[in-house]
Amino acid sequence: MLNNILPLYKYVIAMFTVLCVTNSSLAQITLDTARKDSTDHILQVPDTVKHLESKFISFIPPAAFIGYGFLSLGVKPIRDIDYHVYNDVQKDHPNFHTPIDDYFQYVPVITVYGLNAFGLAGKNRFIDRTILLAMSQAIRLGTVTLVKKTADRLRPNGFDRQSFPSGHASTAFATAEFMAQEYGEVSPWFGVYAYSFATATAILRVYNNDHWFSDIIAGAGFGILSTKAAYLLYPYIRNTFFRNDKNKDNKKAALFIPTYNNGYAGFTFVKTF
Repeated sequence: MLNNILPLYKYVIAMFTVLCVTNSSLAQITLDTARKDSTDHILQVPDTVKHLESKFISFIPPAAFIGYGFLSLGVKPIRDIDYHVYNDVQKDHPNFHTPIDDYFQYVPVITVYGLNAFGLAGKNRFIDRTILLAMSQAIRLGTVTLVKKTADRLRPNGFDRQSFPSGHASTAFATAEFMAQEYGEVSPWFGVYAYSFATATAILRVYNNDHWFSDIIAGAGFGILSTKAAYLLYPYIRNTFFRNDKNKDNKKAALFIPTYNNGYAGFTFVKTF
């Protein structure tokens, strides 16, 4: 039966297709495309931020990926797929190695800030976008680190016992979803672009012998859901504590100012009442 299983590249192409269709067509966000950062207002906090409006069905693929990964920890037929993919890769590319996956995982987030710097507006201003990214990465890192320690799975190369889930894959797909959230309605091709780099990162983790197939599938799920969670939670926090209420007699404003003092970086938050 396992001899008839599709090769690795067909697995990942199928995964990529589901992700692109779901996140580009179903996970639609209401964008204010007229909003853009400028040198005068890059640190000015706008009145509110939009709530996540992804349709429920867009949460199913990443949840399924995580579920698949956990099943591989105890279900032999699923775990056997890992061994089958591993054997195929080692047979065809026994000496393959490239460090490019270390860089591919960050391409989507670099592109987001690059596009905004060149004047193509996304969903959020610099401050909100940066906080959302930080929240996403905090959720991702905390969750993945905890699961890695709990799962205690040996890597295929035997380097350590932190194989499950893939941290690179989780980062890559978290940043891909970040770009899809910010620019998905400007053009669906931005989502395809971002998820292409994420998928390439995941493939290379297997070909570099750093992860099992189920590791990268679970990592993709954790990454996507971490970013979705940030976009779901942040507007409630942000709009509750930092909203600028305006009327004709009273204008309230808020401003974030970056600070650096005695080797410590931070932000100063100023709000008029």
